[in-house]
Amino acid sequence: MKQLGEYRIDSFPSSRIATIDIGAASKMKHHIRALIELDVTDARQMLLEKKKQKQNVSFNAWLIKCISKAVEDCKDLHGVRKGKKKIVIFEDVDISIMIEREIEGEKVPLPYVIRKTNEKGMEEIHDEIKGAQTQSIDDEGDFVLGERKNEFLMKAYYSMPGFIRGIVWKKIIGSPFLTKQNMGTVMITSVGMMGKINGWVMPVSIHPLSFAVGSIIKKPGVKDGRIEIREYLFVTVSVDHNVIDGAPAVRALSKLTKLVEKGFGL
Repeated sequence: MKQLGEYRIDSFPSSRIATIDIGAASKMKHHIRALIELDVTDARQMLLEKKKQKQNVSFNAWLIKCISKAVEDCKDLHGVRKGKKKIVIFEDVDISIMIEREIEGEKVPLPYVIRKTNEKGMEEIHDEIKGAQTQSIDDEGDFVLGERKNEFLMKAYYSMPGFIRGIVWKKIIGSPFLTKQNMGTVMITSVGMMGKINGWVMPVSIHPLSFAVGSIIKKPGVKDGRIEIREYLFVTVSVDHNVIDGAPAVRALSKLTKLVEKGFGL
């Protein structure tokens, strides 16, 4: 024990328990992943023009709207399996995002579900995200932003043994309606906002459809037959292979690519 050197022992934040449980629960899903690059050069220029016109549209809000539109046009993407023979396809596109907040002196990502993104405009989505970023966190068990959860049940959950929490997650994942109610059907995590990563991030997810958004990287590309420096967004897409086959999923992602690269809604 004399060779250990100096060290410190930190308390384990309760908010990390849910992260551990999601990692374990994700093994019940059979995701296929696509690593894609999206040319966002033109879209970023359009967004810059909107900012000059004092319009509140962030890159994240615009990207969420693009994803929402792609899912709305191919709803099978966010279908949830019900039993062995049925799949529930929801009309509303509820998208879960992660917002970094400080709890017990530590910065942790907290989930927030934007409901009915298919019916909301980009500015409305932007304002909703800003509101969630400034939402007060009242107590130690308040680890979900937006919708108020039952405080007693939340604290009871974090005090449960791991195998009991696993049963809870199995119940949620096995029910399309509990899935949508508690976490939406699409997840977007913007890890590229925390620092520049020249590559893709492989997410762990329990959602039917998830996106891990990486960094925007400048590199040579082809535009109108000419080679020039373009800006590319690295995105990893995970689709539940139990719900949708590869061919329709690829067609839907091709639709998303066109929406992004043409600056949809801008």
